[in-house]
Amino acid sequence: MVAFLVRRVIVGIFTTVVISILAFAIIIAPPGDFAERYGSQLAGRMQIPAGTPQYQALIDNLRLTFNLNKPVHVQYLNWAWGLVRHGDMGLSQELMLPVRTVIGDRLVMTVVLAGVTILFTWVMAIPIGIYAAVRHNSPGDYALTFIGFLGLAVPDFLLGITLLWFVYDKFGVLLDGFFDGEYQRSGWSFGKFVNLLQHMWIPALVLGTSGTAGLIRIMRNNLLDELRKPYVTTARAKGVPEWKLVLKYPVRVALNPLISGVGYILPALFSGSVIVSVVLNLPTLGPVLLRALMNEDLYMASTVILMLGVMTVIGILLSDLLLVLADPRVRIENS
Repeated sequence: MVAFLVRRVIVGIFTTVVISILAFAIIIAPPGDFAERYGSQLAGRMQIPAGTPQYQALIDNLRLTFNLNKPVHVQYLNWAWGLVRHGDMGLSQELMLPVRTVIGDRLVMTVVLAGVTILFTWVMAIPIGIYAAVRHNSPGDYALTFIGFLGLAVPDFLLGITLLWFVYDKFGVLLDGFFDGEYQRSGWSFGKFVNLLQHMWIPALVLGTSGTAGLIRIMRNNLLDELRKPYVTTARAKGVPEWKLVLKYPVRVALNPLISGVGYILPALFSGSVIVSVVLNLPTLGPVLLRALMNEDLYMASTVILMLGVMTVIGILLSDLLLVLADPRVRIENS
């Protein structure tokens, strides 16, 4: 078990390094940079024609200011060394603020939202999937299958807008964002925590709907496959109670794909949360990354992509550990 954990940690560290290189390279690869974008705006305000020596001098000065005049590998090594040594994520070129200051609270809220959404999908998908498998081809199975396909088909942002309108129309409460106005800039307290719970259920429901529908299908199909195996037939013939027969072994085996997929849920949630975060006014990393990419904010975009990669690596590590603990066969293979 210890050797398995050490191997996974080493692979995770190597993967994180590769992600950091790819994140930096992807952002810096397209032609142009923030200095050119921002310099063209400044030149327009200062009425400096493009292509003139004054225009080029302005661009060069901006590159010098933002450390964009150095070779790409030097820029990456300076950024990576500052990140490893001091936790310095660089300076947001657009906002002129440390990246750590900008994404600090947003990273926490992104992790919290992802955790609540994963918990919601599991709590809903596992019992519904078990019911659909045990009541195979029943009216309830068909109804749940229809609802599952509906959940996959409806866009997340449309569901979010509909829920916001419904809550406001019926109860007169506007639940955009994570907090009401008086709690947005205040310190943490019990009242702020309660206010967070009051706002959290809509984004968790919106982001978890499609994931829940998919996990229901996975749980149902895997459990159906297990229930048809000889050991289940033998146990049923020996008079084992049906609830014990289903829950003791088939459900445990059918859970393996759900457990192994925990790490992959995080990037899927983030990719789906970008538009949802904009629609619901959520202070998560999605809108920050979108804005950084549009403005070619090198250090901001690279850091956010790296953080998402690290979250994915941690999620995969946790799923591997949970899988080892849940399935004795995996534990024996990795011992």
